[in-house]
Amino acid sequence: MRKYAIIDVGGTQLRVEQGRFYDTRHLISIRDTLKPNEKISINRVLLICHGSKINLGYPWLTDAAVKGRILQGCFDKKLMIQRIRPKRKTRQIFGYRKKMTRFVIDSIQFGSKNLNKD
Repeated sequence: MRKYAIIDVGGTQLRVEQGRFYDTRHLISIRDTLKPNEKISINRVLLICHGSKINLGYPWLTDAAVKGRILQGCFDKKLMIQRIRPKRKTRQIFGYRKKMTRFVIDSIQFGSKNLNKD
């Protein structure tokens, strides 16, 4: 039986499962205050699926939480931007890498139950 949740983190929706790690962009505003191995709790849970039972929120489930911990800060793949001006022999090349935060999911909770324990 698969147990998963769909959460809203920084404007993106992620399908998360226990024990897997994910990269997200908008934990950066608190990136300097969060250290590696620090615990986080995400309350913006849109959907929880536990076996054949599905719980939907409108827009979020009120008594659901996804708990995890920060692994590290990382960078996304480098995006190369070229700016070429026609009829002038000039070109500029910029590189840009998004700052990401990698976190791992420890548990998915709904109500007072931890759904990861059978």
